[in-house]
Amino acid sequence: MLDKYSGGFYSRRGHRGDTHRMKLGYFTMPLHPPERPWVDTLREDREAILLCDRLGYAEAFVGEHATDAAETITSCVAFLASLAHATRRIRLGTGTLNLPNSHPVTVASSVAMLDHLLEGRFIMGISPGGLPSDMEAYENLGKNRTETFVECIDQVLAIWAGEPPYDIKGKYWNISTGKTMIREIGQGVIAKPYQKPHPPIVVTAVEPFSAGVAAAAARGWDPISANFLLPQWVQSHWGRYAEGCAQAQRVVDPANWRVAKTVFVADDARTAREYGFGARSPYRFYYDQLLTKMKRAGRANLFKPAKDAPDESVTLDGVLDQLVIAGSVNQVVEALLAFRETVGDFGTLLYCGVDWVDRELASRSLELMAEKVMPAVNAALASSAQRGAVASAL
Repeated sequence: MLDKYSGGFYSRRGHRGDTHRMKLGYFTMPLHPPERPWVDTLREDREAILLCDRLGYAEAFVGEHATDAAETITSCVAFLASLAHATRRIRLGTGTLNLPNSHPVTVASSVAMLDHLLEGRFIMGISPGGLPSDMEAYENLGKNRTETFVECIDQVLAIWAGEPPYDIKGKYWNISTGKTMIREIGQGVIAKPYQKPHPPIVVTAVEPFSAGVAAAAARGWDPISANFLLPQWVQSHWGRYAEGCAQAQRVVDPANWRVAKTVFVADDARTAREYGFGARSPYRFYYDQLLTKMKRAGRANLFKPAKDAPDESVTLDGVLDQLVIAGSVNQVVEALLAFRETVGDFGTLLYCGVDWVDRELASRSLELMAEKVMPAVNAALASSAQRGAVASAL
C-alpha cells in the first residue's frame, strides 16, 4: 500500500499493510576477552562469516576500532578483503568506517579496491565513530566530528565522481595530484569503485530519534539500527528515515531498513537460557563491556526507557533482559515477531555476533537462525499478510 507522507511516498508493511520476506544478515563489532590470543579471535570472526555464507545469510557487516583490546578488528576493510575470495554469495559491508579517523584519499582508494575484490558484493557502512579512545588517539576528541565525517564522505564521493588531478578543497583536507601527475603512465589517479557510481551507503543509527538517519536518507543512504537500543528507540528511527526520504522525494520502503538484534538460539530452552544469561555467557560479557563504555561516555540513556531515569537504574541484568533474545526455536520466533510488532516492518534482521565461548553452541545458533527461525518468522508474516488482504477485500 502506498500512502503520502510529508510530500513523499512510503510503503509500510506488516501490521500496517502488506508484507514481504524478511532477509537475514549478520553484524559484528566483535567483543572478545582481552586475554584471548589475537590470532584466535581473528580466525573465529572469519569462521563465523564463512559459516554465514554457507548458510545463505544475505550480508555481513564488520566493525572496527584501533584502540580496544576487546574489539580486535582494527581495519574492517583489511578484514573483509581476507574474505573476498573465500566467500561466494554473501555481500560484505563495513560496519562501519569511522571517517574522522582516516583521510578521504585512504577511504576512497581502499574502498574502491575492496569493491573490486568483491566484484560488487560490497556495502559501504560509514559513521563518525563512537569509541572515545579512538577519538583521543586520532586527535579528534572534543572536536566537531560530525562536520569532519560529512566533509570526508563528500570528498570521497567527489573523488569517485571526478577526474584527476582533482583539486578538491575543504576545511579539513585539500586533495590534488596536479603538481605530480603523469597522466600517460597513470600517476596521480585515484581508483574508482567497481559499482557505479559507488557502492550502496548505509549508516548506523545509535541514538533514539537519530537526526543522522534523516540526513542520511535525504542523501539516498539507508540505516542500520543498533542492537543495543531498546525496541522503542529502534522504532523511533522509522519516522526519521521517512522524513529524510520525503525531503529527497524517495519512495520510503521498509525493505531498505536494517535492524540489528542480539539473538541466541539453541535446541532447548535450558541451554539457551544459560548461554544467553548465565555467569559465563558471552552475551553477559558483551553487554558488560558496552554498558561500562556507554556509562563512562555519558550515554546510559541508550538503555533507559525514560530519559529522566537515573543512571543507577540501568543494570547489567536489566539490559540483558531487555536486549537479548535467547531461547529455543519457537521461543525466538515468538520473540522476534513481538519485537517486530513493536518496531514495525523492516527488511533485514542482522544477527549480532559475539565471542564464541562454546564453538558448537555458537555455530549451532547461526544454523538454527537460518534454517528454522527465519523460515518460521517469514511464514508467520506471510500468513498475517494473507489474512489482512482477505479482511481488506471483504
